[in-house]
Amino acid sequence: MDFRLTESQSMIIEMVKKFGELHITPNSLEWDNKQHFPLDVFKKLGDLGLAGVLVPEEYGGSGFSYLEYI
Repeated sequence: MDFRLTESQSMIIEMVKKFGELHITPNSLEWDNKQHFPLDVFKKLGDLGLAGVLVPEEYGGSGFSYLEYI
């Protein structure tokens, strides 16, 4: 069994890491204290295809596997 990540999976990891560093980390303490996550940030995640990761493409999702979801 091959446990290496595919190129696509590696790209997703890098994209999510950069997104988090840019849009989430700078405000995470404040949002945690307020127990709030801004809708506009969630919409940006959706624009990247990360809001429907497990939903098949035919239904408007990304069609990724559980590995990409995690």
